Amino acid sequence: FPKPETSTITLPSKPTARLGYTYYAPSSISSPAHPNLFAQTLVIFLNGLGLPRSSWTSAITHFLCERASLHLPYPALLTYDRYGQGDSDQDPDDPEPPPCHGHDAISAVDALHELVLELWDTKKHECVDPSLQPTMSALPALIFVGNSLGCALARLFAQRHPGTVSGLLFLDSIMANSDFVSLWPDPDIPGFDPKSLPAGVSMDDVRKTREEYRKRFHPDVPTFEGLSRKNLRELLPLAHGPKLPPGPYLTVVGHDWLTFAQQCQDGPMHTPQPLVMAYLNPTWTRYNEGLVKITDEDRAIGPIIAVGCGHFIQKDGPQFVAEELAGLLDRVVNRVEQLMDR
Repeated sequence: FPKPETSTITLPSKPTARLGYTYYAPSSISSPAHPNLFAQTLVIFLNGLGLPRSSWTSAITHFLCERASLHLPYPALLTYDRYGQGDSDQDPDDPEPPPCHGHDAISAVDALHELVLELWDTKKHECVDPSLQPTMSALPALIFVGNSLGCALARLFAQRHPGTVSGLLFLDSIMANSDFVSLWPDPDIPGFDPKSLPAGVSMDDVRKTREEYRKRFHPDVPTFEGLSRKNLRELLPLAHGPKLPPGPYLTVVGHDWLTFAQQCQDGPMHTPQPLVMAYLNPTWTRYNEGLVKITDEDRAIGPIIAVGCGHFIQKDGPQFVAEELAGLLDRVVNRVEQLMDR
């Protein structure tokens, strides 16, 4: 079980700002006699907007304990906080203090690419026999495990750097093309029928829900990390495309409908559970059904449900995440073709 390295790094493009990261070395140095099939692989965990990199610790611990107990190899693992998150400094190029629309998802993806280049250049000697290093590429084979916005960043990275991403595990991806308001019915449009609402839900309940989601989740709302979602709908207008070439192995996971609806009702917005069940959950499921189409059909699994988990699946179900990551790794290394539905 590797002792993680927790540190900070500065990128050449932003030398005045530190990024906090935690790096887990792979199981062993790979050599011709004892190859580690994951020696040139790096798993990167991508945060959403809501939780920092520490939210992945429990899932990683479950994953490493299981691999070690079965004497199975494992790749290098990396968690990090984007600029403005957790232990990282604000993006020095943001024109105003947070909350703000300081930079967009493409800027975050470019910073991630630069981070991987910088870190891998210093870490690859720990992963591979020195005699094999001259044949290594500048980037490792990447596997992204993303939650929420992190899934959108993974898609954009794979688009901008084709062929570098071999696996994707999406945990309740953000609906990148949604404004999170229009998915609810509008009770103030002419001819709206109050009887179309779920039992026990009033028109005023819907108005309050639309307003709460507008204030918190609309793309025009600035974020404390400074990452703007204003243009996310233009960057990723479709759930099912563009298709990623060459097709990475993909697992799409959605939240548990009942758990999520209960969390929404109990949370600060007090969204009525029947509203979530009638409108938000079906919309999100349709989005996830589109996501499985961004890769080759025989390389996609899902959407599957993380039973008992709300939106933050790595928090509610760390063992589930560990198991799905292990399954994805096996598919990547063995080139296993599986059915979309499991």
